[in-house]
Amino acid sequence: MKAAEFRDMSLDQLDDQLLKLKKEQFNLRFQGASGQLENTARVREVRRDIARVMTIAREKRSAAPKSA
Repeated sequence: MKAAEFRDMSLDQLDDQLLKLKKEQFNLRFQGASGQLENTARVREVRRDIARVMTIAREKRSAAPKSA
């Protein structure tokens, strides 16, 4: 996904997307270890998408007004 698509999401949606991507990363690692992984480039894409989601979520959390 593109960073612009992640920026349009709310924090809850970003958290859900992060969980989904981490599950996919786990499954891809498992497939790689068992020799069933067909698209090895997907591992890299998922890892970078996780970083994008985490970065955008951190930006949104820091931009949110602080409540005491």
